[in-house]
Amino acid sequence: MEIWINPACSKCRSAISLLDAEGADYTVRRYLEDVPSEDEIREVLTRLGLEPWDITRVQEPAGRELGLSDWPRDEASRDRWVTALAEHPKLIQRPIITADDGTAVVGRTDEAVRDALSR
Repeated sequence: MEIWINPACSKCRSAISLLDAEGADYTVRRYLEDVPSEDEIREVLTRLGLEPWDITRVQEPAGRELGLSDWPRDEASRDRWVTALAEHPKLIQRPIITADDGTAVVGRTDEAVRDALSR
């Protein structure tokens, strides 16, 4: 299990605390320092069953600067979104937990973190 975190994020800290309390075996990836490649983002999206715009923080300053709210959300624009996430990792919703069964969740709630633990 791997968890993508920003240590400054309270949701990330809560997820880590819950994983620790449950005795989970996991690896921390500080994705702002160890930026995921476009291929890694695509893999996580597949595991999540989501599209890139579903995990994009469009209201972040970089998102507003890029005008992400106005970008098309369709298959033809998918690569453009993935590239934006790779170039501006702060736009990635957090924390993302990759579960042992090959799936992933956005662990913004205790329920989502527990869901990842149960997989």
